[in-house]
Amino acid sequence: MSENKLGVETIMVLKKNPLSDSYRTDEWIMDMFHNYYDPCPYNPSWNKHEYKDGLDLQTWPTNGKQIFINPPYSNPKPWVIKAIEFNNKYAIPVVLLLKHDSSTEWFRLLHEAGANFMMINGRLKHNTNRSCAFPSVLVCLGEGIN
Repeated sequence: MSENKLGVETIMVLKKNPLSDSYRTDEWIMDMFHNYYDPCPYNPSWNKHEYKDGLDLQTWPTNGKQIFINPPYSNPKPWVIKAIEFNNKYAIPVVLLLKHDSSTEWFRLLHEAGANFMMINGRLKHNTNRSCAFPSVLVCLGEGIN
């Protein structure tokens, strides 16, 4: 803890590099979706200004291969919108790994799209030794998730 100019104690929080928003998906989740296409794969040199390529639906396979997305938790809304559009257009199942936050607009959009929400018991670790500060959820759009 430190004290600011007003004499009020504040808690110092160590933050990750603000330009980085790429975390590995826990192995047990990857095992379930190992044959899926991921338009937003783990990238240790990820930069928030360079992730838009995966949002181009023309790069997503339409040959029936299912989609798994672990989008940037800082701004999943563009990915949610694209996943809904893709599923509506091609009827190909899409699974998203998201922060469990039902207060957001993107959560409402998924609910309105008829998504199925599978709550994850406990906190993910993203292949680190520390648990996330928030719960996560797997969200499924479409039918026939294998």
